[in-house]
Order: sequence, then C-alpha cells, then structure tokens
Amino acid sequence: MKEFDYIVIGGGAGGCAVAGRLAEDPAVSVCLLEAGKSDDQTLIKVPFCTALMLPTSINNWAFQTVPQPGLNGRRGYVPRGKALGGSSSINAMVYTRGHPWDYDHWAALGNDGWSWRDVLPYFKKSEHNENFRDEHHGQGGPLNVANLRSLNPFQEIYLEAARQAGFKLIDDFNGADQEGIGIYQVTQKNGERWNAARAYLASRPNLTVITQMRARRILFSGKRASGVEFLQGGEIRTFKAKREVILSAGALQSPQLLMLSGIGAGAELQQFGIPVIHDLRGVGKNLQDHPDYIFNYRAKSLDLLGISLGGSLQLIKEIGRYRRDRTGMMTSNGAEGGGFLRRYPDSPAPEFQLHFVVGMIDSHARKLHMGHGYSCHICLLRPKSIGTVSLASADPTAAPDIDPKFFDHPDDLDAMVDGFKLTRKLMDAPALANIRSGELYTAGIHSDDAIREELKNRSDTIYHPVGTCKMGSDAMAVVDSRLRVHGLEGLRVVDASIMPTLIGGNTNAPTMMIGEKAAEMIRMDSARGA
Repeated sequence: MKEFDYIVIGGGAGGCAVAGRLAEDPAVSVCLLEAGKSDDQTLIKVPFCTALMLPTSINNWAFQTVPQPGLNGRRGYVPRGKALGGSSSINAMVYTRGHPWDYDHWAALGNDGWSWRDVLPYFKKSEHNENFRDEHHGQGGPLNVANLRSLNPFQEIYLEAARQAGFKLIDDFNGADQEGIGIYQVTQKNGERWNAARAYLASRPNLTVITQMRARRILFSGKRASGVEFLQGGEIRTFKAKREVILSAGALQSPQLLMLSGIGAGAELQQFGIPVIHDLRGVGKNLQDHPDYIFNYRAKSLDLLGISLGGSLQLIKEIGRYRRDRTGMMTSNGAEGGGFLRRYPDSPAPEFQLHFVVGMIDSHARKLHMGHGYSCHICLLRPKSIGTVSLASADPTAAPDIDPKFFDHPDDLDAMVDGFKLTRKLMDAPALANIRSGELYTAGIHSDDAIREELKNRSDTIYHPVGTCKMGSDAMAVVDSRLRVHGLEGLRVVDASIMPTLIGGNTNAPTMMIGEKAAEMIRMDSARGA
C-alpha cells in the first residue's frame, strides 16, 4: 500500500490545478489519479481535433442523459473529457470567467471568500495572457491565454453582422464589461491546446501521476477519509492519504463516487446495498447546466469547415501550414466568435451567450452534412431548472443517471425564445445573410409557439454541468466555503460540482480558479492544524 500526503481523484481542470499547486511544496507528497490516458497525444494538442473527439468516445466519457420531457423525450448527449486534463483536453478552449455578479451572488448566499473581489486574484494567478496587460488579467501564470491564430476571414464577417444588427463590439470578454459581440481568446500556446495538465503538472519528484485507473470508492477510518480504492489493469489497489483525499472527478462523477463510498442520501444508498458512512442528502442534487440551441447555415466557402473535395484539398494545405508556422484552420477552436447579450436592459448581467462556429454543428457534430457552412449557439446562462445525478448501479464502472431536467421550469423556455430571436437578428444581418446558401432547420419558424417546439426538438447541453456537490451552509449543501465535505474529515471536493449556482460563461477557467483557491486554503488549513 502506497502512502501520500494528498490524493487527488480526477485529473481535470480542478484536479490538475490543485495537485500542481500543492506539489510546489517539496515537503509534501501528492498523487493524482486519472481514469483516462495521458494527454501527450496529437489529437489533444492540435486544436482542430476537438471535432474528432467531441462526437466520439475518443478521450471522452460520452455520457447520455435520461430521457428529457422538456426535450420532447430525447436523451441529451454529455461529452466529458477522459484523459489527463479532463474536459480541458477536448473542449473548445474558450477562455471566459463568468460575470462578477455570479461570484458576488455566491458570497451573498453565505459563501465567505467567494465574491468577485475574492476570486479575481486566483484567476489572475492562473493566467498568462499574451495580449491583454491590464488590471483585469495576469501574466506569468501557468495557463496560457492567447488570441486565435486561425486568421479566418469569417471573423470579420461575423463582427460586421454584429455592427449591422446594432450590437456592441467588444475586444475582451474578461475585461471591465462582458456584454457585446467579439472573438474569443483561447487556452492555447503557439497554436497548440494548452490544457490544465500542460499548465499545472510540471514534472516533480513529489508528484505521482497515475493514468488509466478507475476509482472505486473513498476509504474511511470512522468519519475521516483515509485513502482510495481503485482498479488498474484488472487489479484492485489501495493508496493511503495521510492528510487529505481531494475529489476532483467533475460535476457528474464526483457525486457518483461519493455515493459509491457511502456518502449521500442514506435511503437512496441503501437501495443499492451501499453501507451509509454519512447521510448527506444534497449529494448529486442541484445539477445545473446551460441549455443550448444551434442555428445552422450552408455557405459556399472553403474558409468554413465542411465536407467536399475542395474542402479535403484545403485541409491538406492547412495541415502543411500548421506544421510550418502553427497558424490556420488547424489552430481553430471551431467556436471562434461569440458574445454575451442581455434579455432586459436592466438585467444585472447578460442572460445569453453565443458561440459562432466556422462550420455546421448538428447534434454535437455527430450528424454530418455535405458541403460547408457555419452555425451559432445560443445558451441560457442562468436557467431555473434544477436536475440531479444519481446512481444507476452500485457498479463503479457504470455511468451515473444524469437528469438535467432541461426546460423543466417554464421560465427557461420563455427566455430561450427571446434568445432565439436575438440570435436570429444577428444571423439575418446582411453580412451573414448575403453569404449563406441555405438554412438547415429554422427557415419558416417565426411564431413563438413554433420557436418553442423547435427549441424542444433540437436543444441540448453546451457542456457546463455544475452544482452537484454545492458549496454552502444550508441543508442541501455538500461542502463548506473551504470545500470540506460537511460532517467528514480529510475530504474536500475541488471541481465545478461545488458551484452553488451556474456562472455566466464557460466553466473551464473558473474550475481552474477553484483549484488555485483550494490549494491555498488547504495549505493554510494544514499550517494551522485545521
């Protein structure tokens, strides 16, 4: 049995950040356990290859939801990264932090130390921004943030459409004001994906990284987490944690592993024959995710991704270009443009986020179309629908039951109707309307009732599940404001599952911020014997 000071379960954004930062102290030993393979893969490093991993099971758990009544009975598709770096190894690399209001709201809910003023230093500590040098950004951090190097002329067409539609243009979604239309910065360096593993997992003698293992349960001595049991190469192994076990398996699998370990709603665990270590009924509850709809259009341009003979020849040229100077289409994150829009002028923060994609994205790129085109996502940033993650089986290798309850709250569908109309206004601006040659699904859909039905028929997640081990002090909270699991010792959760509410943006950078802040809290608590 091996023994470490800290064992981190899950090598995603939060896990890599907290493990890497803790290992900066040479006096402690850290072990990071990851179910997937190493991230040292061309598929992960080349940004374009997101299009190959997202719709498949390559480096991807490729989960499904339970049937969703709000989506007319369809099952949603839930990609989650299964490699070192977690979802930062398969995502679209968009760097956004959410809105300051989101974090001030967390603090207002009773989570001391999580206001925007409190968390901004950790965002800046994490970041090395190649392009912005001001009070909003960091330099010298491990996470490289850069402008896109795709040099795609469709960026200017998108921005011109925004001007024509009357939307404000913005250069920096993480600056003084989030609202507006612009081009995203990405977590890339020299045209390569810069995931959480590349950012944080420097080679250190006191950091042990083990891949291709599957955590089975957290072990306890009384109410104290004492180690981890996992499966590797057909063998069940056990590691001991002298100080803490840190659970960073993500918003879907962190609650699953807690429940498999006997932490959760006692009556639910007993149904699966799992001995109850601690009855904590909020585990797996409070699932929140951004519901998303995608407009798709055809356009005859080889600057857009697509399937054609000309496109294949262009791709060969682009591969050569990438090898020469790390620019061009192979550096594209797909979702090059975006924006944050308000539903009401007096809203405290934008309610909608756009992702403008230089290709047709249908059913998470699982449904392909001949020809070329572009698409635009519209997602609702703070939905009122609340779902759950629950056990489907006591088998640690089984997927959990994922039920985001999309459009369960009627206000969400009403809000998305307004978001649909806002996005269409942008898409119908002359710069884009004059270049398209077809509209895949939305032609002729104009009435509110028709829009509602289209939203139910084609909406799904945009991959931002949070909240299932929420931070707080109420009866449904799982962790406190220092991310310690209520009622237990030596166990913290450090990933997006601790978010009490969804933030208004992509969740990758905020999850690394959580890892940064957690590492500092762990060091402070250890120093004072807390």
